[in-house]
Amino acid sequence: RVEAFRDAASAMEQEKEILLEMIHNIQNSQDMRHISEGEREELNLTANRLMGRTLTVEVSVETIRNAQQQESLLHATKMIDEIVNKLLDDLEDAKIRLMSLYGACTSDVPAGPIDQKFQSVVIGCAIEDQKKIKRRLETLLRNLENSEKSITLLEHQKSSVRQSCNSKQD
Repeated sequence: RVEAFRDAASAMEQEKEILLEMIHNIQNSQDMRHISEGEREELNLTANRLMGRTLTVEVSVETIRNAQQQESLLHATKMIDEIVNKLLDDLEDAKIRLMSLYGACTSDVPAGPIDQKFQSVVIGCAIEDQKKIKRRLETLLRNLENSEKSITLLEHQKSSVRQSCNSKQD
């Protein structure tokens, strides 16, 4: 029963993360640009309210770690945070580095290189921490992918506007 209880709480933690990501994606979707100002404002208010309510839920499953596992977790977290902090400086490099970290966490054959140093650090973490690290990297990569799609759509819209403006001038 204890393991079932811990598993249920972990599932709730994951569900909270998924809900927050869904709300964030809706707020930043391209569809929001194609609705009226009033509808957009109403949707944003609802999304902000839901985001706030979701953030009031605290679910925490503590992981028992020895000193070496604690040190490994701190080191792995620091490595990820360093890449995230440099994300805006070089988006493409950050994505490549995050993918190599993710490759170090998965048992599947990754598409690209594996960060061997990160892999050895993650192996030193508790199993539950390894799963959380992998989920965090999946979320970061998914968010980067969504950001790139938004940027591409915006660039396409800008070039379409420029082309139509140039056509009107001719």
